[in-house]
Amino acid sequence: MNKAELNSYLVGKLPEYLELLRQMVLMNSWTQNVAGVNKLGEFTAEIFGRLGFTAEYVQSTNPKYGQHLILTRLGKGTKSVAMVSHLDTVFPPEEEERNDFKWRVEGDFIYGPGTNDIKGGTVMMWLMLVALRDLEPELFEGVTWKLFLNSSEEEYSPDFGSVCKERFAPNTLGALVFESEGRLGEQRLVVTARKGRATWRVKASGRGSHAGSKHSHGANAIVQIGKTVQQIAAMTDYKRELTVNVATIEGGTVMNRVPHEAMAEGEFRSFDPQVFEEAKQALLRLNGPGEVQSPTDRFTCQIKAEIKTVSRPWPKNAGSEKLCAIWEAAGAELGMLVGHQERGGLSDGNLIWDAVPTLDGLGPWGDNSHCSERTADGSKEQEYIEVPSIVPKAAWNLVGLKRLLSE
Repeated sequence: MNKAELNSYLVGKLPEYLELLRQMVLMNSWTQNVAGVNKLGEFTAEIFGRLGFTAEYVQSTNPKYGQHLILTRLGKGTKSVAMVSHLDTVFPPEEEERNDFKWRVEGDFIYGPGTNDIKGGTVMMWLMLVALRDLEPELFEGVTWKLFLNSSEEEYSPDFGSVCKERFAPNTLGALVFESEGRLGEQRLVVTARKGRATWRVKASGRGSHAGSKHSHGANAIVQIGKTVQQIAAMTDYKRELTVNVATIEGGTVMNRVPHEAMAEGEFRSFDPQVFEEAKQALLRLNGPGEVQSPTDRFTCQIKAEIKTVSRPWPKNAGSEKLCAIWEAAGAELGMLVGHQERGGLSDGNLIWDAVPTLDGLGPWGDNSHCSERTADGSKEQEYIEVPSIVPKAAWNLVGLKRLLSE
C-alpha cells in the first residue's frame, strides 16, 4: 500500500463515503429521539455488516436513550483494535426544521446535523476498514475489530464506558475515537487528553415574608444565591486550567414576597484529576449557613450544594502518548504537518482511557459543532465538514494503524 495507490483508492471511494454520510445526516438522531437513534444504529450495522461485522445492541441504562451499538469482526490473529464513535446528535427535529438545517453542499463544505459531530467520523471508520479489506486483505483478516457506538454521548452516559470495558478484547492495542480532527493553522491535530466535567446544583433556602409590611422578617434566598454564585465563579483558575461556569439561576415567585428559595446550576472542568477533586470538595464545602440573615431575628439562609454528575478527566498518560507518537510518525511519513492537543470538551475517551491506550480526534476536519443557526451576514453558521480533509485524514489514520499493528 504505497502512498500514491492509497490516495488513488481513497479518492475513488469518496463519492460512496459522501453518500453514506448523506443518508446518516438525513436521519434525525437527537439523543432523546430513541426511534431515530436506533434507526441510525440499524443502518450503521447494515453498512458494516457488508464487511463481515456482527451487531450487538445494548439498551442504555437510562430509558430516555436508545441502544448502544457494538460491532465485531473476529480476526485470525491475536491482535485487536477498537474504534469508537456515537450515534446521537444535539438537534431535536423541530430545531432542524426551524433553522432549515439539513444536508447542504456549498463548495468544499457540507453542512448538516452530525456532519462534523460525529457522523463524518463514523463513516471515516468505514472508509478505513474498506480500504484495508481491499488493499491489505491479510492485515484486515488478521485483526479482531471492535466498533463501539454510544447512543447518548451528547448527554450523560456513564454506562457506555462499562459496555466498552466489558467487551474489549484482551489484546486490544488501542481505542481510536473518531471525534473531529483539531487544527492549529495548517497543522492537523489528534487529541491525547480531555478535561473532566462535573455538574453541580446549589440551593439557597431563606424565609419568605411580605415585601411591604414585614420585609425585615424575610431572609432573601435570591440575594443569598447571588452571593454564593460569586464565590463559585471565583473558583475558576486559568493557571491550573480549571474553569467553573455558573449556567442557570432561578428563584422567587411573585413581586410582593421576599423569596424563600433560589437555585443555581453549572459545571466545572479540569484536565488534572487532583485539581478536579479539589474543585469538587470546594463546592461541597459551601453546604451550611449562608451570609444573608433576617434583620429581625438573624434567621440565616442555608446553602445545600451537591454534585449531580461526574465525567472524570482524561489526563496525559503513557498509553495515549505512545499512540500519539505513532500517529505523528505516520503523518511525517506522508509529508503532513501534524501534532496533538489537549481538548476541553468531553468525549467517550474520558470513559475508557485507563482501560486501553486511547487516541482521539481521528475524524475529518469540520467546525461549528452543535450549531444549527445561520444568518445572511455570516455571523452565525451551521455545523459542517470540510470535504478536502477526508482523504488525507483517512490516509493518515491508515498509515498510523499499520504502524500500530506492526509493533
